[in-house]
Amino acid sequence: MNDFGTLNWSILSIYIVANLLLGFYLGKKISSTKDFFLGDKSIPWWAIGISVISTYVSALTFLGGPAWAYTDGLSVIAIHLNYPIVIFFVVTFFLPFFFNSGVASIYEYQEKRFGPTSRSVMSCIFLMTQGLTSAAVLYATSLVLEFITGLPVNYCIVIVTVVALIYTMMGGIAAVIWTDVIQASILFVGAFIILYALISEMPIPISEALSNLKAIGKTNALDFDLDFTKVTTVWSGVIAMTLFHVTVYGANQMMVQRTLAAKNIGDAKKSFLLMGFAAFLIYFLFILLGVLFYAYYGGREFENGNTIILEFANDYGMPGLMGVVAAAVLAASMSSLDSAFNSMSTVTTIDFYQRYFRKDASDQHYLNASRAFTIFWAILIIVPALFFASSEGSVLETLSKVGSYFVGAKLSMFGLGFFTKQTTEKGLLVGVAAGFIMVWYLATQTDISWPWFCAFGGGINVIVSLLASRLIDGKQTVYSEYTVRGQKALFAQQNKTEKENGWFLVPGKVDKVSWYLPIFFLATVIFLYAFNALIA
Repeated sequence: MNDFGTLNWSILSIYIVANLLLGFYLGKKISSTKDFFLGDKSIPWWAIGISVISTYVSALTFLGGPAWAYTDGLSVIAIHLNYPIVIFFVVTFFLPFFFNSGVASIYEYQEKRFGPTSRSVMSCIFLMTQGLTSAAVLYATSLVLEFITGLPVNYCIVIVTVVALIYTMMGGIAAVIWTDVIQASILFVGAFIILYALISEMPIPISEALSNLKAIGKTNALDFDLDFTKVTTVWSGVIAMTLFHVTVYGANQMMVQRTLAAKNIGDAKKSFLLMGFAAFLIYFLFILLGVLFYAYYGGREFENGNTIILEFANDYGMPGLMGVVAAAVLAASMSSLDSAFNSMSTVTTIDFYQRYFRKDASDQHYLNASRAFTIFWAILIIVPALFFASSEGSVLETLSKVGSYFVGAKLSMFGLGFFTKQTTEKGLLVGVAAGFIMVWYLATQTDISWPWFCAFGGGINVIVSLLASRLIDGKQTVYSEYTVRGQKALFAQQNKTEKENGWFLVPGKVDKVSWYLPIFFLATVIFLYAFNALIA
C-alpha cells in the first residue's frame, strides 16, 4: 500500500483513543460482577440491537463478504436469507427462558433442564467455538493493520490482542454496547462511501456492468438446485443455515448476554427484532460490493481476496477515506473481541470457577477472577488466529466452516430441552457424541457442503438422544417445567401474567410484531428474483 499519510493516521489514532476513553468512562461504573456481566439495566433496546448487529457483522463481513461474493457472486446472499426466520424462533422460544430466569450465563438453563454435566458440556462447546470466532475476528483486524503498515500479519495479531485486552479490561457490557453503536455508524458510513465510489468509478456504465455480470451468472442469487455438495443454494440457506444461525443468536452467550442487559423482556425482544429486519439489507450491501468489484477489476485474481475492499479504498484516493475504513474495521473488530472476552469470562467464571473451585468467595473476588480469565482468553486465541492467517480464502467462509462442526450439538441440546419430555441427561450426552461422529464423517468422507453439517449432525443427535434416553432411563411421563409446554403449564398453575407491557413472557407465544418477520422473508426472496430479472 502507498504511504498511509498523516490525515489517515490522525483519523485512526483519534478513533482508537476515543473508544478507549469511552470504555474507561463507562468502566468506572463497574463495582460488581453483575455490572461487569449485565450492566445496570438502563441501556435502551436500540443500542443493544445495534450492538448485536455490529458484533456479528464486524470486519468478518466487511472484508470476507465482498471476498466471497467476488468468487461466488450474489448467490452468497442465500446463506443470509434466513435471519427473519431465525429471529422469529429466537424471540419466541429462547429469549423468554433466559430473560425470565435472571441468569448471567445462559447455560444455567441446561443444568435446570437436564443436569450439571450437560451444562458443562455446553459451556465447553461455547468456549471452543467462541475462541475460534474471536481468532477469526483478530485475524481480520490484523489483516487491516498489515495492509496499512506493512508489518507481518503475525506481528499485527499480537499487537491487536494486547490493545483489545487493555480495552476489555476497562470492562463491562455497557462499554461494549455503547462503543458498538459508534463503531457501527462509522463502519456503514465507510461502506456506503465505497459503494458510491465504486459505482461512480466503474469503467463502463453500471447498467452495462450488471448486464455483463448477469451473463456470467453473478447476479443470480436464487439457486434452487437440491445439491447437498453446493454451499450457496436457497435450500442450504433457508433450511440448513436457519438451524446454524438459530444457534448463533439463540444459543450463544455472546449474543444473548447483551439482551439480558435490557430493561425488560420487550426491550430484549426488540433488540433482536432489529437484527431480524436489518440483517438482509446489511449483507446484501456487502455482497453486492463483492459482485461489483468483480466487474470493476475484470475478474482478476487477488493474492488474498480479503483485501479487495481495502485496496479499492486506497486506490480511490479520497482524502481520509482509508483512515475511516481502517478505523471502522479496526474498532468494530476490537469491539467484537471485547464482547467475546466478556462473555467467555462470564461463562468461565460462573459455569466453572464459581461452581467447581471457589463456591463461596466474595463478589470482589469473582470480579477479579473475571478479569483474570479475560487475560487468559485473550492470550489463548492467538494460536487459532495464526491458523486463519495462513488461509487465503474468505475469512467469513472459513469461519462458517469451522463453526458448522459444533452448531448441531448446541441446537439439538436446546431444542430437545425446549420441546421433548423423553430426553434425559445421559441420553442427551450419548446423542451429542453421535452427532459429532456424524459431522466428522460428513466432513472427511463425503462431498456434502458445510452448511448441511448442522442439519445432519443435529438430526442424528436428536434421534440418538431420544433412543438412548428411553433405553437408559426409561419412559418419562411428565414434562419438565423448563420445556415450552412445562412453562405454559407453570404460568397457568401459578396464575402468572403471560404478558409484560404487551410482550409475551411465556415461551412459545408469538408477539404480534414477530409475524412480520416471515412476511419480510418472503419479500426479500421476491426482491432478489426481481433484481436479477430486471437487469437487461
